[in-house]
Amino acid sequence: MGKQKFFDTAIKPERAVLVGIIRTGETEEQTREYLDELKFLVDTAGGETVHSFTQRMQKPDRATFVGTGKLEEIRDYVKAEEIDIVVFDDELSPSQLRNVENELQVKILDRSNLILDIFAGRAQTSQAKTQVELAQLQYLLPRLTRLWTHLERQKGGIGMRGPGESQIETDRRLILNKISLLKERLKEIDKQNETQRKNRNQLIRVALVGYTNVGKSTIMNMISKSDIFAENKLFATLDTTVRKVVIENLPFLLSDTVGFIRKLPHHLVECFKSTLDEVREADILIHVVDISHPSFEDQIFTVNETLKELGVVDKEMITVFNKIDAYKGEEPDPQEEQQILTLDDFKRSWMGTFNKPAIFISALNRENIDEFRSLLYEKVKAIHVNRFPYDKLLY
Repeated sequence: MGKQKFFDTAIKPERAVLVGIIRTGETEEQTREYLDELKFLVDTAGGETVHSFTQRMQKPDRATFVGTGKLEEIRDYVKAEEIDIVVFDDELSPSQLRNVENELQVKILDRSNLILDIFAGRAQTSQAKTQVELAQLQYLLPRLTRLWTHLERQKGGIGMRGPGESQIETDRRLILNKISLLKERLKEIDKQNETQRKNRNQLIRVALVGYTNVGKSTIMNMISKSDIFAENKLFATLDTTVRKVVIENLPFLLSDTVGFIRKLPHHLVECFKSTLDEVREADILIHVVDISHPSFEDQIFTVNETLKELGVVDKEMITVFNKIDAYKGEEPDPQEEQQILTLDDFKRSWMGTFNKPAIFISALNRENIDEFRSLLYEKVKAIHVNRFPYDKLLY
């Protein structure tokens, strides 16, 4: 008998290279941080990043995003290393996407498409799935041309006169119809959610907001003693989760929302605005910040800008600096011993001074959690007493 052959049936991750440009006013270090985030997105989507390319440009090339010389360099690398996918750190126009794809002859994704792919894999509820599908179709609509480059327009002539609708026009009409249906479906879901929110109006509402992967779900689990899915990946939570929490004798509602991110596609923000109604209608926002991230200041800015877009900057807010156990601060001097900051050191820093009220915790290690719960209790109590003065004797 011959030797039995065994085949490796494991699905290997797609090998990816990343492409970004260093714009005027940006440093190479900033661009590197942006590409590190893009790499995290690729990892979350199930890919494997093997290399990245950057080019200093005032603005992206209208035809190919990067210069022709850099595109040839990427093409040679892709061919030599058998790369499966090239991911760009900005949204590509339909013409850029077509030109780059023709040159590189591999699958091309831009940042928006990659985020949509992750959202599609993470959506669990009917609302989230509908929102993601709507965003995907809105992204696809202006890019239909490249999907049908192998077809020519149907020819007219004797016996062929009539609508003469090309395949791309047919698809565009079908997609527009589908978009209308999805928008109607979202309106129905929004009405149902609004009814649910009205039924909960007697309780103070608190919403967790922040950049993606800063520990919101971990804090949600800790405070509400529930078991919300949490992992070290971007967009682990898409669907808004609401739990009733009681601190001492005071009940309130706590909601965990989808994380924000730099360059979040506009049509995705639009589609998820109904999910973010929990943020709009909250009485208190808890802005969770991953203090261990090297770009946490940029992340704070991104979240604040998104909150401005949602029109909720005037709400009561508690800034929670999470992961203090992993904080490293500025680049340490190799000649000096790394200084370990105490809670008092954190409070005296600019983070505590300019973000009042601010609290510093480690949700993973449950450090300084009692002070956090006490502050949250006082904030909820103040609103509750003002709204329901007849309950004053309860406190």
